[in-house]
Amino acid sequence: MSGYPLNYIEPVFRPPSEAGSLILQVTNGCSWNRCTFCEMYTAEQKKFSLKSPADIEQELAACAAQLAPVRRVFLADGDAMALPFARLEKILLSIREHLPTVSRISSYCLPRNLRNKNPEQMQRLRELGLRLLYIGAESGDDEVLSSVSKGETFASTAEAFRKASAAGMKTSMMIINGLGGRRLSQQHARASAELANVAQPDYLATLVLYFSGSQTRLTQGFEQQFQTLDQQGLFQEMYWFLEMLQLEQTIFRSDHASNYLVLKGVLGRDKARLLDQVSQALAGDDRISLRDETYRSL
Repeated sequence: MSGYPLNYIEPVFRPPSEAGSLILQVTNGCSWNRCTFCEMYTAEQKKFSLKSPADIEQELAACAAQLAPVRRVFLADGDAMALPFARLEKILLSIREHLPTVSRISSYCLPRNLRNKNPEQMQRLRELGLRLLYIGAESGDDEVLSSVSKGETFASTAEAFRKASAAGMKTSMMIINGLGGRRLSQQHARASAELANVAQPDYLATLVLYFSGSQTRLTQGFEQQFQTLDQQGLFQEMYWFLEMLQLEQTIFRSDHASNYLVLKGVLGRDKARLLDQVSQALAGDDRISLRDETYRSL
């Protein structure tokens, strides 16, 4: 990542929508790191740790001196919200001091990391610029969540969204298509839609379960053999999911590289159109363009 005066412990991940943001690594890895579907932070050098306040301060000062005006900052790695309130507050104040042009700060967020932050603290973080949380729900179904060692439930995830929204923060929900395998596909889709209906996130995105190598970590948590969904199974699950959604004004994207079928719209305005696209894919309609398998690992 040449060009930035920042010291990264790689690999570093960020949401697609943060492509133009300054990626400020305030933690390394993920404090939970037990989800059996996730390969992001399994490398030895990605063991969870906190970057020292002095190092963060030094990097922000260097960014102020060397970079063009910064508009957005993304707090990496996968678990910046694991930091205590006081430490987060100090980081946000440092960003404000060194990069006064920043209008939005965002972060990944595990639901559990909001439990020890009270409403006043959440409001304070929002006032200091933390405007958007990417909350990986993955599923709304408690059986699926338990099987993949997520460490969360429907209720705990819904509460995290409620707390963030109450503080005036925008929220983005991620659901993983195919996470329940064939056996739990329908209940995964329906419970995930129910969770989205309760949360009413500002943004909703789906990606498809994808593995570059062995699925051993994933299959260990399932009582019965885990069977991945084929294209038709993924499309059917997506149809069930969209069918159940009752959203008021949520930007929906299913355009991650792992998706065969790219879907974009605003829910609920575009629900009928999106369902029609999925129906065409299920029917094998030639007018529907599907992403080639070779691109899904990008």
